[in-house]
Amino acid sequence: MPTDWRLEIERSGYYPALVTDAVATALGSETAEAFVVHHEATFDPAMEVRRHISVLLLTPTRLIVCHTDEHPPGASDGRPHASTTTDSIRLTNIQSVALTRTVPDPAAYVPGTLPSEAVLSVSLAVNWGSIAHVDLEPAACADESCELDHGYTGAVTAEPLTLRVSQAADGPEAVAHLLAFTQALSEATAR
Repeated sequence: MPTDWRLEIERSGYYPALVTDAVATALGSETAEAFVVHHEATFDPAMEVRRHISVLLLTPTRLIVCHTDEHPPGASDGRPHASTTTDSIRLTNIQSVALTRTVPDPAAYVPGTLPSEAVLSVSLAVNWGSIAHVDLEPAACADESCELDHGYTGAVTAEPLTLRVSQAADGPEAVAHLLAFTQALSEATAR
């Protein structure tokens, strides 16, 4: 298992100075107990390949999440640019840590065998305040002939943090590393 998040960011080759600086700033004087660095390609509607990196660090008190996205060249200078967002989430604001494992031929599964794919989902408390979905719809009453404005009704739901790795795309080491990180995060939220 990798032991230094900086080396993993450097190994990814995706704007390592920018990503390392953003993560280090969010980390401050704390140390990382566990981490995941996941570099992936995404496709935008114009069918252009864009790169993206996610870095998750677990500290004694927080989950630090860093996302860096590449954007197309700007109209003014013709050069691509990147945006980096870091979030520091107190462990007490994590509501659940879910891990979905995809296993081929489950009848022949042997305990301890790596799944072909793993998806980590972390549900965060709504009061975390960073990203949430607001679903609104016009409110109505039971009277079908009523023409009064009843305002709106809706729900605010927290946006889960999701990270997917697979043996086919990322290699077995990445799947094993995500499983280890998920276990560490799950244990930390139980403290």
